Amino acid sequence: MPPIAHRPPADPTADALEPLLSVRGLGKQFPLRGGFFRRGTGAVRAVEDVSFDLRPGETLGLVGESGAGKTTAVRCILRALVPTSGQVLFRTGGGVVDLARLAPRALKPLRPALQLVFQDPYASLNPRMTVGQIIGEPLLIHRLARGRDLDDRVADMLEKIGLKPEHRASYPHAFSGGQRQRIGIARALITRPSLLVADEAVSALDVSVQAQVLNLFKALQAELRLTYIFVAHNLEVVRHLCDRVAVMYAGRIVEIGPTAALFANPRHPYTRALHAAVPRADPDRRMDFDLAGEPADPAALPSGCAFHPRCPECFAPCRQQRPALADPAGDRHLVACHLFGDSRAGPAGGAPATRGGTG
Repeated sequence: MPPIAHRPPADPTADALEPLLSVRGLGKQFPLRGGFFRRGTGAVRAVEDVSFDLRPGETLGLVGESGAGKTTAVRCILRALVPTSGQVLFRTGGGVVDLARLAPRALKPLRPALQLVFQDPYASLNPRMTVGQIIGEPLLIHRLARGRDLDDRVADMLEKIGLKPEHRASYPHAFSGGQRQRIGIARALITRPSLLVADEAVSALDVSVQAQVLNLFKALQAELRLTYIFVAHNLEVVRHLCDRVAVMYAGRIVEIGPTAALFANPRHPYTRALHAAVPRADPDRRMDFDLAGEPADPAALPSGCAFHPRCPECFAPCRQQRPALADPAGDRHLVACHLFGDSRAGPAGGAPATRGGTG
């Protein structure tokens, strides 16, 4: 397997930058209907009270089991879904806009700045279009380039992703899975976005190809000054790519902090369980934390902490009261767990919350 390029040391000036994206109290519910008249019978709380900041040039990893709400959260951020509650504050050249409340017509000019790389490199490319047409289509839709300018930008982007300009005339079936995902990345980057969301972008690829694509993400980030949200279920992927990691369970962030700190000292029992589930090269090293039971049902969440039915460290408050996301050590490593008691709570971007501001 080719080595994965490790993250460079974090820029010490990054914290001084204004957030590119500030998510505050994001929620998404899907109504449940039943009976002859299709009356409402409840709701699936897919995402609830998600908050974090993302600064320019930063990579945030979003991890958790299937059904944790990761994909729903990023689709709400990109406005592929309309949030039920909360704010998605995005910084543009003209100021800060709340994507959660914009009408579709007002959203369209912002679409080039917010792009998505899909999970499946096979289903996400139109087999009836050439590579050149696939990559150039966003430029045509948003009227950013035509004719010779469009051809030149497509050829330049193909070289950036490790393919040749003459591949423009080929169709997707002529490429491997890793090459198809590179084409998907090129399509997302052709509009020169400031925020790129990768939704399980390497999970469908072979391990050796995963490393190559992850290295490409890092190289493109440095060259194009990109900001990433990287959704994954593989902790080793986010370990090598992300500056910070947010762990989601049952639609909520239960832990968020700098990558090195979260891997060296995971605080939430669920995060420790995810760590223990990672395959180890040493056969004598046993997993020391067993994740038993089934994930919480978002349509019928248990009282208190949603993780408590599966948690071996559960005690009375866990069953009665939902813990708030807090910073117990004041080190921007936040956790929502009663094991750490009451402490300073704040938005997951770093500093404790202050009355009247968004961080």
